[in-house]
Amino acid sequence: MKDLPQFRHRSRESVMAFLRDVLAISPEHGGTALVDVIAYEGGHFRAVFDLRYFTYQPGQTEPTRSQWNSLKKKLKRHDPRIFVFKEHGLSDHEGRRCGFLEFGFFAQ
Repeated sequence: MKDLPQFRHRSRESVMAFLRDVLAISPEHGGTALVDVIAYEGGHFRAVFDLRYFTYQPGQTEPTRSQWNSLKKKLKRHDPRIFVFKEHGLSDHEGRRCGFLEFGFFAQ
């Protein structure tokens, strides 16, 4: 396994503020798709978000690979010092189906 970079410590609250902006959705849906942020030892985070963030085509029930890649690029555009882990996907969080991805902020 490839060694992970060193991550800069950030408070959970500042990461939540960052993600609220990145995961913005229409005001009638609450303004943000962010559901939760999980902080891990080592300085990286898991963003858990409502799947309403993605726009679905008729018959589509899950985000496409292209939609995931666009979200990862959007994170990097908001902060180029971000490292986004390859792993992403769907999971149950507090009884509802959500999307997740993991990331950290480079120390250097």
